[in-house]
Amino acid sequence: MKEEFSSIKVMEDDHALINRMLLVIRDMCCGILEGRDVDIEDNRIMIDFARNFADVHHHGKEEKFLFPVMVDQLGKMGENLITHGMLVEHDLGRARVLDWENALGEYEKNPCTENKLDMIAGAMGYARQLQLHTEKEDNVVYPFALRALPEDVMEEIDRQTLEFEKDQEKAGIQEKYKNILTGMEKKYLRSR
Repeated sequence: MKEEFSSIKVMEDDHALINRMLLVIRDMCCGILEGRDVDIEDNRIMIDFARNFADVHHHGKEEKFLFPVMVDQLGKMGENLITHGMLVEHDLGRARVLDWENALGEYEKNPCTENKLDMIAGAMGYARQLQLHTEKEDNVVYPFALRALPEDVMEEIDRQTLEFEKDQEKAGIQEKYKNILTGMEKKYLRSR
């Protein structure tokens, strides 16, 4: 029997990949604190992952397909959870990536301790905030959507998400970022 497509499962799977990258970011920062050189290009690659996989690819699905329906269908609860919660956190994540990128640029121009600290703080601020955010979505937002949204509404979200995923697959997005993640894990991930 063919397994049914689930937009929520796809979004949870995205979170698993994102959280793996967040561990890489953390381990990279720990390595720098222990004396490893700052790799400017690797930081740029991680920022690209944050912007284009975690935000554009993953948050894009939430913001286009799931969240508007939750706000529309679930009244004040949806408005509070999504508009005043998850969407604010998405914007905060974008701001933290920009802080990281700006600090990296300053470090590249002047590789002093203060700029190194700002770069680490930017990277870790993003990683910690996004980890907490994905936990909320996995443990609160997604289960609430599955309980509260009518079946036909979830089916439409699944249909839209499947179409989006297929388009992204044709463009090679998922494969590109999975390969980036694997490469960064090999380089930075510490044994746990």
